[in-house]
Amino acid sequence: MNNIKIISAGNQEIFDFAFPIGVGLIDSAINLTRLCLFDKPDFLIFIGTAGSYGNKKIFDIVKTSSASNIENCFFEKKCYSPIDNIISLSSDVSRETIVNSSNYITTDKEIAKKYLNLNIEIENMEFYSVLKVAKEFGIGALGIFVITNYCNENAHKDYLKNIKQAKVKLINYLIENKIIKELNE
Repeated sequence: MNNIKIISAGNQEIFDFAFPIGVGLIDSAINLTRLCLFDKPDFLIFIGTAGSYGNKKIFDIVKTSSASNIENCFFEKKCYSPIDNIISLSSDVSRETIVNSSNYITTDKEIAKKYLNLNIEIENMEFYSVLKVAKEFGIGALGIFVITNYCNENAHKDYLKNIKQAKVKLINYLIENKIIKELNE
């Protein structure tokens, strides 16, 4: 694998060594598709932040190749989906942390518990679309996330409070695991 591309969402999750693909399911799918069409990588590593539904702790690092696309209305039986809304590029899904992706951030801790009941541990807005595009192009992919907040009423406030330190922890993890070289910052 010569062409490994590190990607991130963007906005506050910009890294000198990562290509930003956009925030949310739609922009990330469009921009990642464009990247794959014009400079198809052999492997994708998506890095970023995630909210915890309760089991993962603030600043934990999570690696996975599995994601879902479930909206909160699913738990209230107020919606349905005709699409297969779970995707995994892993050969051992039972050991994978599942990341839920939606264009909305969960702020209700009771709904967060319902995700845990489905063995879905964390949420990140883009990862489902990253895996969907990777699968379509036959590209292996991995997500590496740092937990910035719990999915509760303080989700956004805690994200803003923790994002700077979370990015440092994520960069250190990437360096320690030889995914990137040391940065001159």
